[in-house]
Parts: sequence; C-alpha cells; structure tokens
Amino acid sequence: MARLTLSGLTKSFGGLDVVKAVDLEVTDGELVCLLGPSGSGKSTILRMIGGFEGPSGGAIRIDGEDVTAVPPERRPTGMVFQSHALWSHMDVFANIAFGLKLRHLPRAEIRSKVEAVLELVGLAGYGSRRVWQLSGGQQQRVAIARSLVLEPKILLLDEPFASLDQHLRERLREEVRDIQQRLGITTLFVTHGQDEALALADRIVVLKDGAIEQTDRPSALYRRPATRFVAGFIGHMNLVPTEFRAGRSTRPEFALAAEVSDGPAEIAFRPEATGVRPAQGAGHAVVYRVTDFGTHLTLDLDLEDGTRIKAHGAGSIAWSPGQRVEVTPAEVLLYRDGVLLSTEPRTAAAAA
Repeated sequence: MARLTLSGLTKSFGGLDVVKAVDLEVTDGELVCLLGPSGSGKSTILRMIGGFEGPSGGAIRIDGEDVTAVPPERRPTGMVFQSHALWSHMDVFANIAFGLKLRHLPRAEIRSKVEAVLELVGLAGYGSRRVWQLSGGQQQRVAIARSLVLEPKILLLDEPFASLDQHLRERLREEVRDIQQRLGITTLFVTHGQDEALALADRIVVLKDGAIEQTDRPSALYRRPATRFVAGFIGHMNLVPTEFRAGRSTRPEFALAAEVSDGPAEIAFRPEATGVRPAQGAGHAVVYRVTDFGTHLTLDLDLEDGTRIKAHGAGSIAWSPGQRVEVTPAEVLLYRDGVLLSTEPRTAAAAA
C-alpha cells in the first residue's frame, strides 16, 4: 500500500492551464475516482502521476518521496489505458510477462507471477491465447494483469471500460473493486461516468476546467453537492430559480423558509425526494411526460413559469400528460452564485 500526495499540480499547453494547482491526498489502500466531463483535466492528472506527462508546476509524492521528475519506468505505479495497448503478435502470457522480462527476473519466477495474476483476474488457462482471440472484456483483464504483475504501489486506470457495453462495464468494475480490495492497492480511476464513480469509489474528486470542485464520499457528494456544477453533474438534480424576501422563497409552488439574505437563489431537490400527487385544485405543475423504467416511473413536470423538473411517481396511479399535480420536495438545498448556501437538507412544504 502507498500514500499519494499532489501539491499544486499544474499543467499548461500553449499557455492554457488544463490542470490548475490541484492538491490531493490519497491514503493507503484507497480507491479514488477522478470524475468530470471531457476537458476537465482528469486524464492529464493521471498521466502526470504515471510519469507520461511532465507537470508545469507542483509536486507528486508517493510515500513522501518526490517522484515528479522520475521517469515512468522507475515509478512504483501501474497504468491501465482505455485502449488496452496490448501487443497483438504476442500471446497473453508474453504480454503480461513483458515487464518482468525487462527486470531480468528468473524464468521460473516470471511464470509463477504471471500464472498467479492470471488467476487473480479470472483468466487462468488463457496464457497461450492470442490477444485477437479474446473478447474486449478479456483484453481489458489482460491489461490490468500486465500492470498488477509488476506489483505497483499505485494502480492508475484511465477510463478502462469506456469501449465496453453497459453490462460488461458493470461486471468488470465489480471485479476490479474486488481485486483492489483483496490486494489493498491504492488506486486512482478516471471516468466521466457518474454511476461508475458512485459504484466504485471510496472518495470521488469532481473536476471542472482543470480544478477540483469537490472531493468527498459518494453519499456526501450526492446529498450535499458543494456547487451547482456538482449538483447537476452527480445524478439528476432539479434546479428551480427563486427570490428570497424576508427569509422566504417567492416561488408560488413552495412555501420554503430559510435563514438567507434577500436575493436570487436556486432551490435544488432530487427526483426521488420529490412527492407528487394528483392536484385537488389548480395544482403546482402539469405532467409533460411519463417514463416507465420498470423499477420506477419518472414524471417530467412543467411548473407554472415553464421550469421543467423530474419526480418519481407512484406506480399505483394512472399518470398522463396534461394532468395537473401538486409537488412536495422532501429535502431541499439552496444555491446562490453557484455555491451551496445550506449545508443540510431542508424540508419544504408545498404551498396551499
């Protein structure tokens, strides 16, 4: 196991800062996901940790040792790329053994290590197969095995499942999590998929434009996003503009009181924390669309000012487009200027 520390890590291309003074501490045996949209700097950070990109500023330390200027082959890291980067003219055994041969290990030791790691990734008996004979998921297992066989202190995975179908991605991420926990290896996993990050990570680092927006446990990120960007990026969040006057929202749909100064704000609430029922009178919203996901119904609702929100509707009710409904968010957060105002979820009662 190992501890990773990034201090003021910066990367510039042509005068443009694509990574901006990133500070991050990853503890022994922790799995941290770097999550963000394309261009947020997550893969660049990973490549700098692995030594494949040189930082423009800052430092990278592993167990307190500065490795910022150490070449990739001498760093205690193992990198798994999205493209697998396997040699098609070699069999599985030779692909995995390549790095060990460069270290001039005895042949018997190489065979023992390769067979052990093949067992670990569920490919025992596949050593003589050619890469082109394997499925995409099997090829990715070989790429992971090739990194693990070198016994790195830190495992780096750069969107390793992006080219695979949904079911295979889900199965492989479960396998990777199991392997990571069994080995206790410190791991950084880059992804733009929020579901993948929520399912895998001990902590998630959300990036935007090369800077960290928030770092926290998955449950804390989901329940208390620190910024409007995180709120909209992690899961679906309803964001409704309002004005506060004398500590109360001026939205006619919601009787929400909060100790905030007068001015504009946004009311934020999750679809699954939004009660909805057929209106007894005029109601607060109109059903625009009903989507049946099997496990639940999602209602797209239009508020009086045209703002569209989502809510989960009871399957026992026959919802239909054009139907008027009453909406009651159970947990509400408030944002102003893109920053969270309330640190704990609040209860909002629907206006009468």
